[in-house]
Amino acid sequence: MAFSKRSFSRLELTKNLALISRDQINSKVTNLKLHDQTGRPCVLLLSWLMAKRKHMMKFVDYYLNKDCDVLCINVTPWQLLWPTKGTQIVAADILRFLDSNYVNGQCLLHGFSVGAYLWAEVMVQMAAQQDRYKPVIDKFVGQVWDSAADVTEISVGLPVAVFPKNYVMQKALSQYIQYHMRTFNKVATRHYIRASQMFHTNLIKCPAQIFISKTDPIGAEASNMRVKESWENMGVKVYFKCWEKSPHVGHYQKHREEYLGHLDKFLEDIKFGVSASERLKAKL
Repeated sequence: MAFSKRSFSRLELTKNLALISRDQINSKVTNLKLHDQTGRPCVLLLSWLMAKRKHMMKFVDYYLNKDCDVLCINVTPWQLLWPTKGTQIVAADILRFLDSNYVNGQCLLHGFSVGAYLWAEVMVQMAAQQDRYKPVIDKFVGQVWDSAADVTEISVGLPVAVFPKNYVMQKALSQYIQYHMRTFNKVATRHYIRASQMFHTNLIKCPAQIFISKTDPIGAEASNMRVKESWENMGVKVYFKCWEKSPHVGHYQKHREEYLGHLDKFLEDIKFGVSASERLKAKL
């Protein structure tokens, strides 16, 4: 399946957030609020650790072709290790952006690996003022999770992301992370655990598509099955695809046509990109 080439503009909002649109973005930005809105649906694309821009652009292109804006979000290994000075700051920026923009529009989550943890940190902040952020929660019509990694897999996933071809350094960093989590409970580990709990209980009750494989040690099948069961017990409709063999965050690359088929059907089922009035008519 080939994506048509389209021109786009990219607006760097912070070091971790960039908005990409088919429209030329000439808007002034004040405290992450765009003065001019495009009126399109917005996709939050939460990347995996150390993801290259060219890899994320495949997903950006997919959503641009569906007439969406895309907010590209990333975190660094340092921000992951020190959440109070890292991921929680990024999470606050994400929440501020959502609170100020796309007021009457649809939003969709599409997260990879540690993107699940970052989004959980956003939900921790929303949960602290749930009435205040109900309009933000209500914007979301769907969520897609690809190789979602739980806190238990940090010592497995982070070393592979930082040193993909160096087993000796992977082992050394894994040992350090285990030490880090034992030693820095107040500024790191307890926040990972709280975020993991929040991801399992999930404030966002819209339908979810989960992509995993049985051979992925980072986005592990067992932890994703627990998430699936927890969400279904809360009434969330979960679309679930588990491949027999596929690498971490490599399901699209390994099973492209099947991946896109499931994703297309999911977006069609949730009527993503369809206006509220059209969705209401479809239910009648």
